Amino acid sequence: MTAEATATGQDWKAEWQPVVDAVGRDFAPGAATMGADPVERGAIRRYLEPLEFDCALHTDERATRAAGFDDVTMPATGVVAWTIPAMRRPGEVLFDTDDRDAQPVKSPINNQDMPLGPRTSGFFGTDVAIDFVRPVVAGERIGRRSNRLLSCEPKETSVGRGAFMKWESDVVTEAGEVVARIRIGTYAYVPKDED
Repeated sequence: MTAEATATGQDWKAEWQPVVDAVGRDFAPGAATMGADPVERGAIRRYLEPLEFDCALHTDERATRAAGFDDVTMPATGVVAWTIPAMRRPGEVLFDTDDRDAQPVKSPINNQDMPLGPRTSGFFGTDVAIDFVRPVVAGERIGRRSNRLLSCEPKETSVGRGAFMKWESDVVTEAGEVVARIRIGTYAYVPKDED
């Protein structure tokens, strides 16, 4: 790193180089991490009610059977919610501070377990894209298998210094059948007030 780069604060990007070099690596090879609960009819109904989303494939067993499914189908937009494992168990603390922008102590969607790169305390999702193989039906339990890093772009933004990353996972049933592939964009960063 040159003296000029250090003086302008560009050396922080070098901390991300091991992550950039890891593009293509699977950070969660092996068994799937399953969602906390199976997809069930009542949860589908509660998920759809505030959206006022009407589709007989999500609510009417006769319509779903006529369409060739064993039960009502999960709305495609619910795939993320039903693949997230439980964030808290009885007796555990999920938030250890009441600060306005408090982050959970642990979360299946942040980068706390990232073995490379700088430690970050800020994290948010930027985008999501999902390719479906088939609909998920009530009674199935789904999860994610693998977590492939597709890209890493260090960047300073108005909230802090960090990196935009793109991750890809397979959405699978308990039997291991791939029902979708999901790509999630994230931004992991150190907030400006922590620099």
